[in-house]
Amino acid sequence: MTTPMRGLVPGRHPALECRGVSVERGGRRVVSDVDLVVEEGDWVAIVGPNGAGKTSLLHAVAGLIPASGELRVGGLDPGHAPRRQIARVVALMPQRPVVPEGTTVRELVALGRTPHLRRFGTETAADREAVERTLHRLELAELAERPALGLSGGELQRVVLGRALAQEPRVLLLDEPTSALDIGHQQSVLDLVNTMRLQDELTVVAAMHDLTLAGQYGRRVVLLHHGRVVADASPSEVLRPVRLAEVYGARVEVLQRDAGPAVLPLRGER
Repeated sequence: MTTPMRGLVPGRHPALECRGVSVERGGRRVVSDVDLVVEEGDWVAIVGPNGAGKTSLLHAVAGLIPASGELRVGGLDPGHAPRRQIARVVALMPQRPVVPEGTTVRELVALGRTPHLRRFGTETAADREAVERTLHRLELAELAERPALGLSGGELQRVVLGRALAQEPRVLLLDEPTSALDIGHQQSVLDLVNTMRLQDELTVVAAMHDLTLAGQYGRRVVLLHHGRVVADASPSEVLRPVRLAEVYGARVEVLQRDAGPAVLPLRGER
């Protein structure tokens, strides 16, 4: 296991700081004493088996559930800062979004502007421009007037990502962002997020099931097991066959590529 709290470059401000962060749900501790620092403009992939605490950690960072320990995102404490203020800093793309009945694609994306609206919810030209820009970036303009609930799972996932991006956050939290996407849209969505990260110094923290995508897009990989950080390092350091066998109980081969490691499952003996 590598030393916690890595990732902060001298002279740069952390976008996210967790020190001894724990989360309880239903009387059970699901995240235990997590130490994590993410610098501005970084992409950290959070990986681990089902039930490892990935989603709970993201929800705590977004201020949606209480957590103990010290937690700061964009310099704010998500457990105590006003929701509107937090929403201007951090946006979450949830794994299971709630979509109001009858909402069009444009309206759903426009909900991302809510933290920026003036008093009484008055929309400005800048708000409308942000929505249109997001629709075009995610290739959703042709779907803008369609009911969001009438879309395919992959299309809806892009719309929900659009709502998060329309917030223009400093920190973007992604919870399984490609689970309903085919391979082409997986690449296009993750490439788009990475382009925005590079252009706008957007900080990305993504819970990812696909270890190959985590290794190719994450500049760092944090491996959770039973709610604890068991590894926090570069993708090639974390995604190793022996470690993945210990944590996932999986037989894999890891191919080291220039773009990042590729994790391949191995068939067992009959």
